[in-house]
Amino acid sequence: MTEIGHKLICEEHGPNDLAEYARLADESAFDFAMISDHFHPWTSSQGESPLVWNVIGAISQATDDLTLGTSITCPILRYHPAIIAQAAATAGVQLPGRFFLGVGTGENLSEHVLGDRWPEHRVRLEMLEEAVDLIRTLWEGETTSYRGEYYTVENARIYTLPEELPPIPIAADGPKTARKAGEIGDGLVGVAPDPNLIEAFEDGGGEDKPRYAEIDVCYAEDEQEAIETAHEIWPQAALPGELLWELRTPAHFEQATEAVTAEDVAEVVVCGSDPEEHIEGIREYVDAGYDHVAVHNVGSNQAEFVEFYEEEVLPAVQ
Repeated sequence: MTEIGHKLICEEHGPNDLAEYARLADESAFDFAMISDHFHPWTSSQGESPLVWNVIGAISQATDDLTLGTSITCPILRYHPAIIAQAAATAGVQLPGRFFLGVGTGENLSEHVLGDRWPEHRVRLEMLEEAVDLIRTLWEGETTSYRGEYYTVENARIYTLPEELPPIPIAADGPKTARKAGEIGDGLVGVAPDPNLIEAFEDGGGEDKPRYAEIDVCYAEDEQEAIETAHEIWPQAALPGELLWELRTPAHFEQATEAVTAEDVAEVVVCGSDPEEHIEGIREYVDAGYDHVAVHNVGSNQAEFVEFYEEEVLPAVQ
């Protein structure tokens, strides 16, 4: 059985709107939600980037049953893993049994802001593995001193802990990281409908662990309007290669996306109101092996999007 979620995007929406969209998802047929964790938006035109942990607190008060996870928190540079251990434990108390901590190796866009060097991916993956170990160590609730290769904690204890600790799925965009996610994570968050990621995840030990994916859509009754909206707000979706992980500022993304056309965006974002196209986009991920698919709707018409999915899409894919 596939679960379909609503992706909440901090780069596009302010904190109060995000809490309202979570409430809409909670009252709808969506099964869960995921929320992004950025310091910067990708481009200045997106216009927002609230601190996700404040927003999660608001969502906990606005919802009753919604399962929520970060997608993706990077606990290696901008955040020290001890701070994330405390933040996620608090979120687990506020959302008892319905919070998970999705983590990954991050993007330069948000992680360079404290002046730290942006390491190569191999080093970031080592840092992530140590960060996850430290988070879980602190979640044991004991006074802890920890001296690893990358992180140090002295006499730290987390007093506010949930009865059920949050699972920690790990994001991967290649087989090496997917294999590591299977080894040390409680699930996988994939960025493409690539069966090779699932195979690597299973090879690492992820056979019985959940697999999350995300898909970008832009709902509007008029397809051309949807394409133009997606092109205006979410052009970085069409950038090639590793630019998403390596560019440093919104201004750099604005320069890089100058050559991205509306047609380019329409190739990677499902645009319009044809239910079959949205269903086909989701099924591509399901066929690749994902059992949780979060849908990000570009734009401010989130209530209309939720209604469209409840009536036209979710009955065919859940």
